[in-house]
Amino acid sequence: MMDTREEVLALTKQLVGIQSIVKTEGEKAIAQALYTLLASVPYFTANPTHVTMEQTTNDEWERYNVLAFVKGRKRKSNRTVILMGHMDTVGVEDFNQLHDYAFMPDKWMDLLKKEEIPASVSEQLQSGDWLFGRGALDMKSGLASNLHLLKYYATHPEELEGNLVFIAECDEEDGSHGILSALKTLKRWKKEHHFDYVAAVNSDFVSPRSEGDDNRYIYKGAAGKLLPSFLITGAETHVGDVYDGLDPNFIAAELTKQISYNPDLSNEALGEVTVPPVSLKQTDLKPTYTVQTALSAYVYFNFFIHSWSPKEVLKKLKEQAYFAFTNALDTFTERYRAFCENSNQPYKKIPWQPRVYLYEEMERMLTDTHGEAFIRHMDDFRQELLNDDTLDTRMFAARVVEEAWKWMEDKNPAIIIFYSSLYSPRVELTGKTENERNLIEALARAVEYVQPEYEHPIAVRNFFPYISDASFVALSDDDAGIEAIQNNNPGWSTKHYVEYQDIRDINVPVINIGPYGMDAHKRLERVEMTYSFEVVPNLTNRVIQEVLEKDLNENPSAENM
Repeated sequence: MMDTREEVLALTKQLVGIQSIVKTEGEKAIAQALYTLLASVPYFTANPTHVTMEQTTNDEWERYNVLAFVKGRKRKSNRTVILMGHMDTVGVEDFNQLHDYAFMPDKWMDLLKKEEIPASVSEQLQSGDWLFGRGALDMKSGLASNLHLLKYYATHPEELEGNLVFIAECDEEDGSHGILSALKTLKRWKKEHHFDYVAAVNSDFVSPRSEGDDNRYIYKGAAGKLLPSFLITGAETHVGDVYDGLDPNFIAAELTKQISYNPDLSNEALGEVTVPPVSLKQTDLKPTYTVQTALSAYVYFNFFIHSWSPKEVLKKLKEQAYFAFTNALDTFTERYRAFCENSNQPYKKIPWQPRVYLYEEMERMLTDTHGEAFIRHMDDFRQELLNDDTLDTRMFAARVVEEAWKWMEDKNPAIIIFYSSLYSPRVELTGKTENERNLIEALARAVEYVQPEYEHPIAVRNFFPYISDASFVALSDDDAGIEAIQNNNPGWSTKHYVEYQDIRDINVPVINIGPYGMDAHKRLERVEMTYSFEVVPNLTNRVIQEVLEKDLNENPSAENM
């Protein structure tokens, strides 16, 4: 095995020392530092076009990716492996007045030794095999591993068959502008240098999946992540006449009860199951206090998928929303009847029925009814709404739906379903293509090679369970799935846009070999050094070698002319 620990440790500390919190000036600072480091390597000094720092596109923030590549000289081949990892971190509000120490691992660990921390964490701290600090786990140690391998092959290109591409992307912790912008560069290099992208290795962190879990996980593919959203309109009434109207918050509560934690909405594939959805926001849209019920409410949910398409998810959620609406009206009716009996008032049949629309269905209805006038109005409204800097993509989408609803002739209560944020595509690695089969086989051989050198079991699973930039280098969805995203995001092409065709053009099978640790995004974030600084780079290197040498071993005459 390669001797990697000391350099990966040094690189990790150097990267952690740069405060690269997402949506801050630190994202620019770390990109500049990485570019300067790489540009000083003799290979890149001799080949300056092989390393670049490029600003992200269609991004309201100024930030940059750093990309580089090494062309192997052992034997020429177009086969190319991509190493990828993000430079940004979450914030340090959890460190309170000690936030500066979050970026100084040695001083931070000295402080922690004087604090009362859980016994298991203290044991790890005292062991000398764990490094603490913001980004140490997520994921600057993974980036350092990739950086070490890039520098090694830049120094020893004669040991590399094919090509190695390195990506250090920004903005993974927010909107993935980094990797989406990097796709343009990958496509350009594919054309200019005839790169054949046969595999990608992402190096995001891994953690125990349950208490007592001793496995160090490697993941094939990645879970997809959606943000299905619901605008619920009600029938406004004065609070003194509660049964004359229908509070949208009442329906929203039933909807959340129906969807959150519902195991029927967990997606099983290849023997693995996603966690069920959970509400990330529930609010009404009243701007100020009044004694009238709200006109509308807004709810959105985190939703992970393995094999379902965004189109299938909308279909399932439309059924769930109809069921929730029905339950809400049944409960309303039951309570209204009881109130009438208790107060000796006459009961009147309620006038409402469950109504659930996808956004594209409502938009089509309104276009058919109002034609060009509706289309022009909504286009102008979106453009004007862009001037409101307080709106993120989620609230922007809600405001668009709210505005469209004003054009509905039938204003009876309804639920409108839409997507209001970035879709991180699911990636299934099943062996359906030759490149997928080669990568799966290479990973198996790499684990077999490294496992005897490490005491804890290295386990391979099918889906990386968190949000990851690995989702943006391969696409398992068909055109109908992507169209469901586009047609049901009210902010599409204005506040939000993704060129999913760029992903399809690259479409490289991806695995995740990343550092192992605990408490990412938390004050006690920490990474285990033996696995992360020794095993991870060696596993990754073995995969690189196995994949790049695959067709050369079977076809010795293969060359890049």
